[in-house]
Amino acid sequence: MRIERIVVGALQANCYIVFDEESKEGIIIDPGDDKDEILTKVKELNVTPKLIINTHGHADHIGGNDIKEKLSAKLAIHEDDADKLLNPDLNLSSFTGVEYISPDADTKLVDGQTLQVKGMEVNIIATPGHTPGGICLLIEDKLFSGDTLFQRGIGRCDLPGGDMKQLTKSVKEKLFTLDEDVEVFPGHGNRTTIGEEKSDNPFFV
Repeated sequence: MRIERIVVGALQANCYIVFDEESKEGIIIDPGDDKDEILTKVKELNVTPKLIINTHGHADHIGGNDIKEKLSAKLAIHEDDADKLLNPDLNLSSFTGVEYISPDADTKLVDGQTLQVKGMEVNIIATPGHTPGGICLLIEDKLFSGDTLFQRGIGRCDLPGGDMKQLTKSVKEKLFTLDEDVEVFPGHGNRTTIGEEKSDNPFFV
């Protein structure tokens, strides 16, 4: 498995291209902006993305979902955030002055679901708190944590649908129970590990 990160948009969100090096099939996680840059990287890597997965429905993570048409990829998001794709008020793009309406989801995900892409198994972990439908993706020993868990931080909970108590519960019960050497690839900022966050994250120490 290979992981390529592209930092996109004004809010510097991490978009990840994750693919099997043998089959060249993979997924794109959170194409939030800079669609041309993402498409160029996909072509450069000679990757065939089968799925685009949004970790949640905020504009900085869904703003490039239109690339699904050019890539003939399916779009997936948790069922509790699917309404954000089609509503600029809910995905918060209306507050930026540039309203964004995403293509609708082809697949509405649920907790515990497993998605198969050639050479990879993508495990869906529901981690509500930043948004009601926030998810993390576990692929082998790599966790793509969206805006649930950051290096020494967690997602903000003061936006509509946010719930700090729920978010901290999600992290403690769903993420901190993973092996400590699991590497975390967050929605913003640098990578970390579960072990580092259990010992050093100020929200849990």
